[in-house]
Amino acid sequence: MEDSDRIVAADDREWESTERGDHEFRRVRLGAAAGGERLGCSLYEVPPGKKVWPYHYHIGNEEAAYILSGEVTLRTPEGETTVPPGGYVALPAGEDSAHQFRNDGDEPLRFLAISEMNDPDVLGYPDSGKVGVYAGSP
Repeated sequence: MEDSDRIVAADDREWESTERGDHEFRRVRLGAAAGGERLGCSLYEVPPGKKVWPYHYHIGNEEAAYILSGEVTLRTPEGETTVPPGGYVALPAGEDSAHQFRNDGDEPLRFLAISEMNDPDVLGYPDSGKVGVYAGSP
């Protein structure tokens, strides 16, 4: 792989949009596009008043988020806290790292989500008591 193939610009990638009730975001996948194999990275943009995903945790993959702009309300088992721009959140695998991001601000929230890409991954959803299994495309 040439060095130029390892570099991607979010502005040159196509955004994917998701809307499900109070969950809404746009996403650009960067990790695989740059040739990443075991580490994923996506740029997310979340409108005011929306959540990214349901409250959940991963069994097979550690995640992290770096807030670029806007402020996110982070929900964890310990409660809710605000993470300002420049804030970094580590989310190790396991139930103790259950999390959800919500944009309570007046401007779009933009953040980088970084994760391991172990396959398969099992997710727990504490609010509903459901479990999800993702295989073939972490």
